[in-house]
Amino acid sequence: MKIATFNINGIKARAEALPAWLDVAVPDIVLLQEIKSVDEGFPRDLFEDRGYAVETHGQKGFNGVAILSKLPLEDVTRGLPGDDSDEQARWIEATVVGTTAVRLCGLYLPNGNPAPGPKYDYKLAWMTRMQDRAAALLNTEMPVVMAGDYNVIPQAEDAAKPEAWVDDALYRPESRAAFRRIVNLGYTEAFRAREPRPGHYSFWDYQAGAWQRNNGIRIDHMLLSPQAADLLRDVQIDKDVRGGDKPSDHVPVWVDLDA
Repeated sequence: MKIATFNINGIKARAEALPAWLDVAVPDIVLLQEIKSVDEGFPRDLFEDRGYAVETHGQKGFNGVAILSKLPLEDVTRGLPGDDSDEQARWIEATVVGTTAVRLCGLYLPNGNPAPGPKYDYKLAWMTRMQDRAAALLNTEMPVVMAGDYNVIPQAEDAAKPEAWVDDALYRPESRAAFRRIVNLGYTEAFRAREPRPGHYSFWDYQAGAWQRNNGIRIDHMLLSPQAADLLRDVQIDKDVRGGDKPSDHVPVWVDLDA
């Protein structure tokens, strides 16, 4: 079961690039972030014609998450529990049924800048809610994959120039500590489980030639419950997608599970 996460930075802007990647990579499931579309405006036909079922949790103009799946989806839920007043579309869950049932969580964690400030407070509060949900999911004792744009640089090795991010919400100590608390519940950070070396990134800014100079950061992560980690066969970052036509500033990250 090949499961990918991809912040596409606008479904309309990626209406050609995303299908082109799908046709080459052929993932079974894709968790999308920043679709920037209401549910009824999402171009479902592009993906249903390729054999994908489509589930969205959209919002006009910004945020928004979605699941594309070639396998049956069950028990789809939308919104991160813990704050009924939160209207930002950043979390979607579903159970995908292959040879093994896997609980999927697609997430777009808040950026948090400028920090400190209200947006950073919202980010940290959101991460506390996510920690609670992550703990509850572990109690199910089923394979769980929590994947998406975490907007967190976990460690210095995950940035080409970590010194440039010291005061940024993505790298502040509070953000990294909140990320570690989630991992330390018992999750495996899939990419670092297989690749400990620096120099691997999933985001390059559009500005200042960041892609051309490989001035990137790794902020798109896949956390696996122990039951999912036992099924891990491979994990990769599809870096070359960033050099394609009209690319997102993020690239896909994917795992292959024996499921």
